[in-house]
Amino acid sequence: MKKDKTHIHWYPGHIAKAEKKLKEQLSLVDAVIEVLDARLPISSCYDNITGLLGQKPRLILLNKSDLVKGNELAPFIKYLETNTGYPVIPTDAKNSKDLKFIVNKAVELSEPRIQAIMAKGLLRRPARVMVVGLPNVGKSSIINKLTRSSKTKIGAKAGVTRQQQWVRINPKLELLDTPGIIPMKQEDQERAKKLAFVNSVSENAYSNEIVAQELLDILSDEQAKTFREFYKLPDDKELNIDNISIERNWLLTGGSTDRERTSVYILRDFREGKIGKFILDTL
Repeated sequence: MKKDKTHIHWYPGHIAKAEKKLKEQLSLVDAVIEVLDARLPISSCYDNITGLLGQKPRLILLNKSDLVKGNELAPFIKYLETNTGYPVIPTDAKNSKDLKFIVNKAVELSEPRIQAIMAKGLLRRPARVMVVGLPNVGKSSIINKLTRSSKTKIGAKAGVTRQQQWVRINPKLELLDTPGIIPMKQEDQERAKKLAFVNSVSENAYSNEIVAQELLDILSDEQAKTFREFYKLPDDKELNIDNISIERNWLLTGGSTDRERTSVYILRDFREGKIGKFILDTL
């Protein structure tokens, strides 16, 4: 890949290592809970997820749904369910109202493999699932949400690496307490930029200034209006890093704009939902 500042760079060695670890983890479970970022319901999907997970059934969680408008998420839920054949549930780490529903769905998806085990003469055991997803989509927060009411760790299974710990969620379900990180070698720079917007790409791989301006550039008219209102930027001023820097008085000695500081704040304000609720993908 040509190395210039407009590109987000990926590290093949890290990708190979992560893929190997993920496949080892997948061999231990009956089903997976795939976590996507609700702000990027399409771009936070892994293109070859079926090739990566094989025949493992999966429950898709659109995490951080509190950072998007619910009515805007509905068509994406329908799209994902139609194209994957698996259930899709919007969720967020702060709300536990859907916890029972998520657990029951995970158990339901695991049942075919449990039945296959029993058909071989083995006793029924709890379903075993793991949480997978791209970096920073909220896998650990989902694990914490699922295990909040049950901190009973049941240790390593026979034939399983000692580091792999399981948590008994209820008598029917056990959860691998470490997340499965899906690595992505991102050839599509448009998707790479979107992943950088939500912090799913290592900060070492991009320039804050470039990514912050790219975020401002892809906004719809309505989204741009929300940004303008948040930063109190007049309509006659272009929505860019320099003008936001001036309006916020984030200036360097001598009066020039502090582009790095402004870029960091733009990305942080967006990621934390301070500016508003946004979905950056389109169908």
